[in-house]
Amino acid sequence: MGIGIIIASHGKFAEGIHQSGSMIFGEQEKVQVVTFMPNEGPDDLYEHFNNAIAQFDADDEILVLADLWSGSPFNQASRVMGENSERKMAIITGLNLPMLIQAYTERMMDANAGVEQVAANIIKESKEGIKALPEELNPVEEVSPEEVVVASHGEIPVGTVIGDGKLKINLARVDTRLLHGQVATAWTPSSKADRIIVASDEVANDDLRKQLIKQAAPSNVKANVVPISKLIEVAKDPRFGNTHALILFQNPQDALRAVEGGVEIPELNVGSMAHSTGKTMVNNVLSMDKEDVATFEKLRDLGVKFDVRKVPNDSNKNLFDLIKKANVQ
Repeated sequence: MGIGIIIASHGKFAEGIHQSGSMIFGEQEKVQVVTFMPNEGPDDLYEHFNNAIAQFDADDEILVLADLWSGSPFNQASRVMGENSERKMAIITGLNLPMLIQAYTERMMDANAGVEQVAANIIKESKEGIKALPEELNPVEEVSPEEVVVASHGEIPVGTVIGDGKLKINLARVDTRLLHGQVATAWTPSSKADRIIVASDEVANDDLRKQLIKQAAPSNVKANVVPISKLIEVAKDPRFGNTHALILFQNPQDALRAVEGGVEIPELNVGSMAHSTGKTMVNNVLSMDKEDVATFEKLRDLGVKFDVRKVPNDSNKNLFDLIKKANVQ
């Protein structure tokens, strides 16, 4: 048993948002798109829904993400739901990209979750995707007395040992773009990290980029931007014993500096390296030159393994097989 997802809309909005979701989260199984075109009637739409459901396994529960409450896609989905009372279905309206990404995340995080539980989590989390800049446009959230007390405790004294006193690196990733949609919506929940640390001397000295990165973090995860030397300090600081971190490096050279400085990174996710003059494409998202290859060889010699994936759903590729085949010059 699993959950089949139907994305439904007036016109081709559903097709577009499905494509956007695939760009961010990777291709997904058990997803069908239902569109209601201007030349179609309710019975056509009803048939589209039945055809979409027929693509799923007989014991799959069904989640419909529709555009408008009381719109034709919602109405026909409700009709199908009423006619299939023996099958668990849920319909959520207000279709947006955060909603679709959260649906993918919920399925990935708990393969045994029922559609009703998943729907409840989607409604709660996807609302957080609606934000505005400047920040003054966002509604003011009430702060509970408990939160005020926690905030007033101040910094933890130096030397305090939290947990086992060792920073937990749930994922270390090389990504030229650092913190962006795929990392925020796919890799962060997949890694189960509670803190994102961008380790880059260049970005740490750029106040605008630091601000943009902090804004891009998921609402429940704090993001920090630090120079490589600070990451090395943090990795040795016992106050971070209960921290589960996702570390982002802009390039493999920064990752090597961290490892040589004592940061324990048993595996490095190689996700994205942008193309520039003099570099060779080794696959559709990784571009390298001889310096990069030499850096990866040094990391390998230090015991680091490599996980070559753009998004969690991709299959892992062998880094040095890709390099050899591309004949990096």
